[in-house]
Amino acid sequence: MRIKSFSAAAICVASVWSAGALAQGRPDTLRMSCATAGELVRRSGAIVLGTGPNLYDRYVSSHAFCQRDEETVPRWLATGDVPQCFVGYGCERRYGTPADR
Repeated sequence: MRIKSFSAAAICVASVWSAGALAQGRPDTLRMSCATAGELVRRSGAIVLGTGPNLYDRYVSSHAFCQRDEETVPRWLATGDVPQCFVGYGCERRYGTPADR
């Protein structure tokens, strides 16, 4: 009986933790400084950032976080203090036209 009560408690804790994790949104660049946004990308290596209402994209600190057939392209975003802040890079395919991607 003790094992069943432990399992039930573990399930309750896990479900509460999961709900809290789902409630957290992605970091929003419009609510942070330019320095904070850039540091977040550098520290994370690769991260999805919110860039406005229902807008988001993946940003990386270096080519190491891109696929082999992708290259890094500099990305500037609006932040809370700067209209165009360099935060890191985006990964884009090297070959083909944008229509083929």
